Amino acid sequence: MDMELFDALEARVENLLKQFSSLKQENLLLKEENLTLMQEREVFKSRIDAILKKMEGM
Repeated sequence: MDMELFDALEARVENLLKQFSSLKQENLLLKEENLTLMQEREVFKSRIDAILKKMEGM
């Protein structure tokens, strides 16, 4: 009985470690995607600001 408990515990720990690793990888991918989106946002913001400045001069 004790071995069964240890086996079950070991299986759960291994499963949790796999999930943790998967979540860490997903977190890295999301950080990269977020950085890309923030950079795109800055480009769009700069372009919009330039257009607005041209319109102010009209």
